[in-house]
Amino acid sequence: QVQLVESGGGSVQSGGSLGLSCAASRWTASSFCMGWVRQAPGKEREGVATIDSDANTVYAESVKGRFSISREKGKVTVYLQMNNLKPEDTAMYTCAALPFCSLGSTTSPLRSFTYWGLGTQVTVSS
Repeated sequence: QVQLVESGGGSVQSGGSLGLSCAASRWTASSFCMGWVRQAPGKEREGVATIDSDANTVYAESVKGRFSISREKGKVTVYLQMNNLKPEDTAMYTCAALPFCSLGSTTSPLRSFTYWGLGTQVTVSS
């Protein structure tokens, strides 16, 4: 069974930076889409950023220019660098992955992910 292990997150003041990482274990598919989904209390789930195994990326409009997703070549590991954080970025961030996936021309980072991590809290204070 595939497992996604997240690290990073925490608390920061507005304008600060945080990084998240997610590593998949027992991954066997030759390609993937992997990304981050966040959900704040009382709000809908939102796809934040997704990358595929060819390093194509897609971002939510709300984080473009501030967040950057990358992957470690040869591994099923992705990183999310979050800069200029705002209080509205406060949420539970969960790593998610979909095997045999390519982003193509999609404009949405929210995919029909198969595997999910446990989530890590990001809190931004004003």
